[in-house]
Amino acid sequence: MLNEKFLNDLEEYLKSGSLEQDFECSSEERRLEILDYLERLMDLAELADETATKIIFKNSGLGQMFHSNENYPKK
Repeated sequence: MLNEKFLNDLEEYLKSGSLEQDFECSSEERRLEILDYLERLMDLAELADETATKIIFKNSGLGQMFHSNENYPKK
């Protein structure tokens, strides 16, 4: 499921400025697609952070506290 090549390609696309160039040269519809894609990518980054925290602290006291807070509604 994990694809290192895809992550490397995406990283290069972002670092190289190619995404910015694509955005500048795109139609309004494509620009919105790019922004939606980036928003989803940021949402996935947050999820990845949460998942990493869970698996790192799963069997620790801090992890148990973190897990117990999942029962409370998010603000």
